Amino acid sequence: MPEYFPDPDCIAKSNGGKIENVLATVASRFIGAYPPQPPVYRVHSQSGFNRLRDCRYDMNLEERLPELEVGQFVYVWGKLWSDNEVEAPFSVSCYSPVKVYINGRLVFSSNLNDDVFPDRRTFFRAGMDKGWNHLVLEYVATGTGCGGVFGTGSVKGAPVHFLTPTAQLSGCEGWIYSGPQQTSWAAWLKAEFTEEQMTARCAWFPIQQWSPQEQASGNCSRIFGEKLGAKAFAWCKLEVNSLQKDDIRLQGSYRGMVEFSIYVNGELVAEHQNTTGMLDIQLELGYGLHDLVVESVCGEENWGFELNLRSGGIPCCLVQPYSVEGLTDPWLYLGLFTSGTAPKVLELPSMDTLFGEADEVTFWRVDQPNSWVRPYLENVMFGRWNYPLGVTLYGLLRTGVELKATHYAEYAQHHIEQCTGLHEYALWDLGRYGAPGINHQLALMDSLDDCGSFGATMLEANKLRPLQGAPEAAAEIANYITKVQSRLPDGALYRTSGTVDFMQRTMWCDDLYMSTPFLSKYYELTGNAAYLDDAAAQFLHYKERLFQPELGIMHHVYDYKFNKPNGVPWGRGNGWVIFSLTELLEVMPEQHPLRADLLDYFRELSKGYLKLQDERGLWHQVLTDPESYAEASCTSMFIYAFARGVRCGWLLEPESYVTSAINGWSGLTRHCIDKQGNVYGVCRGSGYSFNKLYYKDELTWQLNDTHGIGIVLLAGIEVHRLVRDLEMKSHNEAK
Repeated sequence: MPEYFPDPDCIAKSNGGKIENVLATVASRFIGAYPPQPPVYRVHSQSGFNRLRDCRYDMNLEERLPELEVGQFVYVWGKLWSDNEVEAPFSVSCYSPVKVYINGRLVFSSNLNDDVFPDRRTFFRAGMDKGWNHLVLEYVATGTGCGGVFGTGSVKGAPVHFLTPTAQLSGCEGWIYSGPQQTSWAAWLKAEFTEEQMTARCAWFPIQQWSPQEQASGNCSRIFGEKLGAKAFAWCKLEVNSLQKDDIRLQGSYRGMVEFSIYVNGELVAEHQNTTGMLDIQLELGYGLHDLVVESVCGEENWGFELNLRSGGIPCCLVQPYSVEGLTDPWLYLGLFTSGTAPKVLELPSMDTLFGEADEVTFWRVDQPNSWVRPYLENVMFGRWNYPLGVTLYGLLRTGVELKATHYAEYAQHHIEQCTGLHEYALWDLGRYGAPGINHQLALMDSLDDCGSFGATMLEANKLRPLQGAPEAAAEIANYITKVQSRLPDGALYRTSGTVDFMQRTMWCDDLYMSTPFLSKYYELTGNAAYLDDAAAQFLHYKERLFQPELGIMHHVYDYKFNKPNGVPWGRGNGWVIFSLTELLEVMPEQHPLRADLLDYFRELSKGYLKLQDERGLWHQVLTDPESYAEASCTSMFIYAFARGVRCGWLLEPESYVTSAINGWSGLTRHCIDKQGNVYGVCRGSGYSFNKLYYKDELTWQLNDTHGIGIVLLAGIEVHRLVRDLEMKSHNEAK
C-alpha cells in the first residue's frame, strides 16, 4: 500500500512515545486551524427575495414587476465570497428561461424541459474564483412567468446566502434586481465589468432608501409605524477614547412621546413625560465603551429622537453596539411592545436573545426600510452543527478531561453553546424568513444525521457545565428520533427519503451512531428507560438485517427497494456500529434484559473485526479488501472499542484485543498522523452502492476530514487509559 507521507514525518517519531503528546498535537492543530468565531450579523431587507426552507431564493419577478412584458429581460445580481478556487453546487427551478453568469462566465443555461417544469430542480456545479464572485441571472419573461428559484445545490453541506453587491448596500444580505430591459446584456456581461459600472447600468430594486417624507418624520415613526402607548428601544454605544474624565454632554431632541428615558450602562440618566422636548445631559464617563439605551413610548405621529455628543475636546462618539454589516448609523432598534411585555433595559444589550412575548417576539432592526438584523454563520467549521463535527467535538471534550487541559474542552463547549444559545432564535428566524442563517441542520431537522451525533456530544458537554439552550435542543432531538423519524413496523429506524433519491427506503448502519449514543445519554439525563430500551432494540433490529454471520461484520446498507443488503462491508460504517454499542453498554444497567444479547453481539463484532486488521495495525476502506486504502476513522473506532471492551471486562479473551488496540494505535501514529497533527486516510462523507468499487475507488479519503479527527483522539484516549490500567494492575500484582 502507498504511504500517505514519508516515514520521517510521522508523529510516532516525534511524540517521545507519549500518547498525550499525540492527543495535544492533533487537538491543537484543529483548534488553531478553526479558531472561535461568532456569527456575522448583517442587515436583511424583507423587501428582497425570500429564502425558502431549502435555502434557495424565490425570485418571482412577474409578481414584483407587473409592467413586465413577454420577451423582456430582467437581471438579478448578488455576490458570494470564496476563500479558494472551488466548484460550488447550485440548484435552479425555472418560472422562465434563465442564464447564470459568474464573474462574466456563462455557467448555466436552462433547457426546454427546465423552463416548463417550475417544480423541478436542476442541479449544476460551477467554478468559483478566489475572492468575490458576482452572480448575475438573466431571466426572460414568457407566457409562463418570469424568474425562478435559485441558490445552493446542497442545503445540508453548503447552505449559502448571497450579499448585496452595490457600495450603497455593502454588507447587506440578499439580491437586487433590475426593471424590465428590452435587450439582452449577454455580450456586456461576458466582458469585464466593475461593480460601479454594473450599478450604473440601470435602476436596481428593492429601493433601500427612505423617501424625503419618511426621512423628515421621526425615526421611530418611520421604522415602527405609530401605535399609541407602544414601547420601543434604541441601543448604541458611547465610546470614550481618553483617560481624562471630563464632562460629556448628550444633546438632542425628542417628539411624539408620552414617555422618553435614557440609560447609560443600565443607569437612568434622563426621564421625560412631555410630548416634545430638548435634551442636554451631562455625563462623566471613563475610558471605553458604554451602553446607551433609549426607551420611548409612542404618543402621537412622527415620534422619534435625535441625539449627539458634545465634549470639551475629549475624543468620544456614538458607535454601533455590535458589529453589523450593512448598518450605516450607530443605532439598533427594538419593538414594538405593549407595556406589560417589554423587556427590561438591563436585558437589552444582547445579540443572541429574542425579546418580547407571544406575537410581539422580535429581534433588532435598523433605520432602513423594512430591514432587520440577522446572524449568518460564515465560518468553515466553528459554530456549525453537523454530524462529523459532533464526533470531532466529542474527541476534544474527552481530550480536555483526559489531559486535564481545560482549554480543549472549553473550545468544544464554546462551539456547542454558540449553536444551542442561538437555537431559539434560529427557530424564530426560520418561521419569519423561511430559512435561518445559522443552525441550518438543527432548525431544519429532517434526518438522524441532523441531530443525533451532535446532540450526543452536546449532552456530554452539558455534563461539564450547563449550556444555554441545551436542554431545549435535547428535548426536540429526542422527540424527533422517537416520534418523527421514519420507522419500520418493528420499530427499526429507517429512511423513507433523503436529500438524494438513492436514500429512499434504506437502512444504514451509520444510523446506529446517528441515534443510539444520543438515546443512551438522554436516558442518563432523564432517567427515562424508554430511551435506553429504544437504543438497545435498534442494535438487534440492525443486526437482523445487516449482520454477516460468516464474517462477523456488517453490510453498509439494507435497501428495501431490492429487499437485500448491499453486500459491502464499509469500514467506517462498521466502526460506527461497534463504537455506538460501547456507548450504550457503558450506561446500560447490568440487569437490563437485552444486555446479554448485546454483549454477545459486541463480542461477535469484535471477533470479526480482529481478523481483518492488517500487518501495520490498520483496517481498510472495504474491510475485506486489503487493496483498498488504509482508513483512519474505522481503524480508530475498532481501537476504541477493543480498548474499552478490555477495560470494562466485556471481552472474554482480552489478550489479543490488547495487542490489537496497541498495534492499531501504533499504526495510526506511524502511517496516518504526521508530526504537525494532520490526519490522513479519513474517508469523506459517503453515499452507498452495491458496487464495491464505489467504496474502493470513488469514495476517496480527505486530509483532516472531520469524520476522523475526533475519533482518532478518542482512540488515543482509550489506549492511554488501557495502558495505564494494565500498568497499574501489574504494579499492584507485583506488590
